[in-house]
Amino acid sequence: MDPINPGPEEYGHDGDGTASRPRPSRDPLGNDFGQHAPALARTVQLVSGDFLLTVNPVDGSEMENCPPGEHPPRPRKLTAAERAEAERAARPPVPPGPAQPRPPLLERDEELERLVGLLSRGRSARLTGASGSGRSTLLDAVAEQCADLAPDGVVRLTGYRRTTTDLLYDLLYAVHDAPLYRPERAELLALLGEVGAVVLVDDIEFGGAALDELLDATPECAFLISATPEVAAPSAEAMVEEVALGGLDRTGGLELLERAVGRDLSEEEANWAGDLWFESEGLPLRFMQAGALLRQRDRLRADADAFDEFGVFQETPVDAPFDAGDGHDVPLPSLAEAAAPAPLLASRLSESARAALRFAVALGGEVPHQTHLPALADDTHADAALAELASCALLSPVGSRYRLAAGVQMQLEAAGYGDDAGRHAATVAQHYAWWAGHPSVTPERVAAEADAVLAALAVLVPLTAQVAEGEESLAVRLARQAAPAFAAGLHWSAWERALRAGAEASRLAGEVGEQAYFHHELGVLALCGGQLDRARAELEASIGLRGALADKRGTVAGRRALALVTDRSGGTLPGGQEVPDARHEESASPPGGVPAGFVRPEPLGDTATLVTFATPAAGKPHAAVRGLKGIARGTRRNLAAAGAGALLAAVLGTVVTLGATSDHNENAPSDKVGVNPSASQGGGDGSLGADKAGGGTDGGSGTGDAAAAVVEPTDPGPDGTYGTADDPTPSTTAADGTTGGTTGGGGSTTKPPSSGTTTKPPTSGTTTKPPSSDPTTKPPSSDPTTEAPTEDPTTDPPTEDPTTDPADPPTTDDTASGPAETSSSVPATDAGTVSASADSVI
Repeated sequence: MDPINPGPEEYGHDGDGTASRPRPSRDPLGNDFGQHAPALARTVQLVSGDFLLTVNPVDGSEMENCPPGEHPPRPRKLTAAERAEAERAARPPVPPGPAQPRPPLLERDEELERLVGLLSRGRSARLTGASGSGRSTLLDAVAEQCADLAPDGVVRLTGYRRTTTDLLYDLLYAVHDAPLYRPERAELLALLGEVGAVVLVDDIEFGGAALDELLDATPECAFLISATPEVAAPSAEAMVEEVALGGLDRTGGLELLERAVGRDLSEEEANWAGDLWFESEGLPLRFMQAGALLRQRDRLRADADAFDEFGVFQETPVDAPFDAGDGHDVPLPSLAEAAAPAPLLASRLSESARAALRFAVALGGEVPHQTHLPALADDTHADAALAELASCALLSPVGSRYRLAAGVQMQLEAAGYGDDAGRHAATVAQHYAWWAGHPSVTPERVAAEADAVLAALAVLVPLTAQVAEGEESLAVRLARQAAPAFAAGLHWSAWERALRAGAEASRLAGEVGEQAYFHHELGVLALCGGQLDRARAELEASIGLRGALADKRGTVAGRRALALVTDRSGGTLPGGQEVPDARHEESASPPGGVPAGFVRPEPLGDTATLVTFATPAAGKPHAAVRGLKGIARGTRRNLAAAGAGALLAAVLGTVVTLGATSDHNENAPSDKVGVNPSASQGGGDGSLGADKAGGGTDGGSGTGDAAAAVVEPTDPGPDGTYGTADDPTPSTTAADGTTGGTTGGGGSTTKPPSSGTTTKPPTSGTTTKPPSSDPTTKPPSSDPTTEAPTEDPTTDPPTEDPTTDPADPPTTDDTASGPAETSSSVPATDAGTVSASADSVI
């Protein structure tokens, strides 16, 4: 059952409104919150404007552009029944036990009629009165009479510790059905512009321009605002009627006291009430507390045995300020005690009620929900303490919860109830840290306890520096567990306060990892609110801290959020560079995270970055053209790389062109290659299978035509690749198929016989050429100026190869070797064919 909105049985009532039977005793709950096993982390996805926000309590919330299919539809308005249910949920819980009488409304008819008349005409009003003057009771009466004035009914809001933005979103959720959706500012104003309701805001804490903003955002609503005189007044342009609420007169005070006691006052009590009226200036709260004092006095004056028979009082409080043994001599409280009645009233309450008061004092007046009191006070029936405190007028309703009534906090602190505030706040923090992080607890329930949680943080954060080294800080743990729940519950003002408290506590405790988390969440919150500079600063701080810890996952989450900040800020990095726009279906790359091949630089001479589209003026280039020029200008490094590449391409092109056009001989040796099977090299020697040269002597010349020579590669060298520097020196083959031999000192080249024919490549079939990068490659020689011989018989013979020994005639074998792709048929001559050495290469 939901402890925030309990049913009738949890109120202490049966379904028919009668008091329920006594409950059986329950097992002690205790404060050992560490006995529970750790639960899984709770993640919630919600939409904030155009962002899809995933609240991740482990690594930090993640944001991305909301896909079109996941964006929620326009929120619809609630029906009358749904508004009634929402209003019931927004009320404070009814204390358990017998139903308490409703405070009467005395001497307020004139103010009630005036307020209802203003609201019925669509005018807004401001009700000003001191704390305890009955403003909340008067607002309840106004709400009953204005239920049918507006199409969207009456909306009750609390202004206690709420900003203008908080109230705008509270009004939105009170009228519309928008679960897990927080619209951006423009859509929020559009939705509120269609709301027509009577809005009652109690305990507002701002005025002036902030109040004008609230009224301007809701033009179809009539507001009734209650505030204390210390709050700033509305501006003159707001057109808000001021209605002052004073105290009761003497007669009204006595009547209210009689109703609170439930009987007529004696003459002594009437005189005592008159003195109280003069001292309290007729505030109704003081007469309600005085009535509680008189009721306690009546119980003390009665026979104690009669009360024990019914089980009302089992024992007399040990700290009673006077002797209550004889019930007939209990005096009236003194005027000083009546002026500050909280300590006296608390002394006559149960121990669990006094424990609840100590927790409330430690939390700055915030009273935890009644379902948390048994765990905090270590009493199974401590939830009944709320009824005791409410019957004594020590509590005041604030929204959906209670807090100490006006003046009670100071009175109890003076009586010593705040002496051990640090220990009580630590107990509350320990309990809430376990409870808020439990997966079974909804974010809405945690958000309803936001004020108590934040109050505990306010007490513990300054004490964090006193935590021993190695111990976990309660403030850090509480903020870590509560902040994601506040975010998921759409209570973002509490989310921000919890994050700031956690960041300060983690800094004092030296917990760098937790500090990085809080900075990341603050950056996400600022990004959702459109505060880009603040978001950038928080996210960069978080990325730096997580980088120092080598937290890869957290760093990635931070860079993704920072990329969204860069995208929303117009695509400009801190250095002024413009980044490409991120598509909606994927996040933009984080700056510096992924190296880019080419980065668009800032245009030279421009001092501002173009963000919006503008029609180009006549005679001026379009923005896209200017962008292309900016890309062409590039960075210095990219320009140098591009220039080097262009130069290399030009050099290679020149080499290829020169090689292709350097030899225009129609009878190129490469065209004389035949298609007959290649000769193979014998295994016994390095000769080819052709006949030996007939005239190959030291001083003689070989036969054959030396006019043209072609390279015959035979050995690729050690690396197995033709055309490399390690290949041996090649030999040359004449155009008619003869191999040029070496010459002596004045030898001549071999001449072909008259009847010999030159083998030409066939017209059909594939001609295999020597493997060379350039088909026009010339055979090397000892003289670098020597050119390749042609078929002209008058051409000078090739120069002598110094690597060839003239004394060694070439040898022959049955086969000649050479690569298959370079072999050709060698025609026989009358004296044989001059064979090249097996070691010659290109």
